[in-house]
Amino acid sequence: MQSAPAPHAVIFDIGNVLFHWHPRFLYERLITDDRALEAFLRDVLSLDWHFQHDEGRDFADTSAELAARHPQHAELIRLWGPRFNESIGGPVEGMHEIVESLDSAGVPLFAITNFSHEFWPPFRAEWPGLFDRFRQIVVSGEERLVKPDPAIYALALDRFGLSAEQAVFVDDNPANIDAAAAMGIHAHLFRDSAAFRNFLVDKSLLPA
Repeated sequence: MQSAPAPHAVIFDIGNVLFHWHPRFLYERLITDDRALEAFLRDVLSLDWHFQHDEGRDFADTSAELAARHPQHAELIRLWGPRFNESIGGPVEGMHEIVESLDSAGVPLFAITNFSHEFWPPFRAEWPGLFDRFRQIVVSGEERLVKPDPAIYALALDRFGLSAEQAVFVDDNPANIDAAAAMGIHAHLFRDSAAFRNFLVDKSLLPA
């Protein structure tokens, strides 16, 4: 039986793979009472609400709708857009070094990220040294396709000039990993940089 072709390119997720991210990182600076913070993140500015931006909706529309439902929190809601970068908690330990090692080894780097078309440009601009190493990045909000929809993986592979078996994909969301694996991509569920590095060594993309 012929073995599957070895991958030669790596496709990264960004949030909670390359950078820690959560709305809490911003709002814990603005809401000092722990119970009020938990209630706000659960009942008002939830991850499900924010996912609309990843799908391509404009913040002006989503924030107006949310503020109409929660007028007492209108000012806090308004801050989500202009202060989005404060929801980034910093680089994930060891992952930027892996990006640098892969790039230095000549491995083509790409990304597929669920990210707002409005929030992505100012975020990317803060990290040119990292993202300039990537040949292309597919942003869900720009495409109006989100992971784990198989269509976004198909679009990305076509744009990147890769077949599924030529690519490694790393993401922290099991549903996203399952969707990629179902297409034949070498998919790795991210937990920490050490395990991911071992995966890359096993795929002959980094030296042992």
